[in-house]
Amino acid sequence: MYETSVLIVGAGPTGLTLALDLARRGIRFRLLEAAARPFEGSRGKGIQPRTLEIFDDLGVIEALLAAGAPYPKFRTNFGGFSVRAGSVGSSRPPTENVPYPNLWMVPQSRTEAILRERLRALGGEVEFGKALATFTHSEQGVIATLASGETVRADFLVGCDGGRSTVRKALGLPLVGELIDDKPMVVADVEIEGLDRRDWHLWPFARGGMIGLCPLPGTALFQCMSQASTVAAGLEHAVHELTGHRVRSIAWSSTYQPAVRMVDRYRVGRVFLAGDAAHLHPPSGGQGLNTGVQDAYNLGWKLAHVVRGAPEALLDTYEAERLPIAAAVLGLSKRLYQTRSIKRGDATNQLALHYRTSSLSSGVTLGTLHPGDRMPDARLADGSRLFDQLRGPHATELVTPEEPRILIRPDGYIAHIGAAHCAEYAGEPTHHTSGALSQFTC
Repeated sequence: MYETSVLIVGAGPTGLTLALDLARRGIRFRLLEAAARPFEGSRGKGIQPRTLEIFDDLGVIEALLAAGAPYPKFRTNFGGFSVRAGSVGSSRPPTENVPYPNLWMVPQSRTEAILRERLRALGGEVEFGKALATFTHSEQGVIATLASGETVRADFLVGCDGGRSTVRKALGLPLVGELIDDKPMVVADVEIEGLDRRDWHLWPFARGGMIGLCPLPGTALFQCMSQASTVAAGLEHAVHELTGHRVRSIAWSSTYQPAVRMVDRYRVGRVFLAGDAAHLHPPSGGQGLNTGVQDAYNLGWKLAHVVRGAPEALLDTYEAERLPIAAAVLGLSKRLYQTRSIKRGDATNQLALHYRTSSLSSGVTLGTLHPGDRMPDARLADGSRLFDQLRGPHATELVTPEEPRILIRPDGYIAHIGAAHCAEYAGEPTHHTSGALSQFTC
């Protein structure tokens, strides 16, 4: 029987993020994916500013920025004329506090490929064609049986296996919520001859319902989103009728029913859920992939600490911190879908999400900073960026002679403002510095 510390089921963005975080901490894991080959579609193409900061920490930001582009402007078509308007994404300049202020578009398949490449560089691999069949769990660990008959013993199991999650179903946890549209939707990646790639083309009053064609960076493809009734006679026919251009090929397509659903528990003993296995979003607002990545980023360092001997109570904070955020984000996604609003801005960038009520947040406020907040980037006295100092698996303490100490968690959120609590995160003494702002790695 193969033994490991963490068994991750599902190798989409959520599972890959968790595997990367464990790999850089030297924690043993296996990452299983039931599909025989990597996902090839563009589905979750919007990467929010907070997720870009996570990808900076994980060492993939340059590749993600090179693979993507800002969101294009909308060109809305009404019969024989069109109007060019705003974009889903903002176009704000970077600041010292927010180095990645804008929504960034990268086809999901490319995001996953970049994460796999980084994982490989750290010595990890995705095991494709390895489906989970069943598992048992106890206070001592998890015994998983794969479809191949192989058995794996793990200290912890994390289900990152999407909306049809085998792990969630085995735990008997239902996805509770509602359909928010009774009309099925189609999303597809299509190559269209001669269609202008500068804009996101919309036909809000097309026969059967709205249809949109968004150019995908780094490819010759457009992501097509429409109601299934719009393309009932064939996607190629519908696109040609609207644009006058021929569809050369359909690279990928999927049908889904817009819904908002989530579980009421993220943890059952030594088994956890993350990403779409725990919460399902409509595409409005670009929240699904991003919320899953941040689930994994929250859970990774906690699993690593417990594997190395920290109290298991630390793992209770995963559900306590992430479940309320998923509920709030689902509410936002529902409102955006129902109002068909193209305005996003600060509501969707996830920079303001916080853990202020968490048991891991303590101390006093400091200006606009509260324990539990995301720590903004800053320029330090030596000219370096704070985010450069935070990058890696450690906790960080900032010290100034005039102000309280700020302890920053491994996931970039403020744990404490006041007296040093560094030992709680790494079991090492607190570093005291006088003079200019300095950095200490726990």
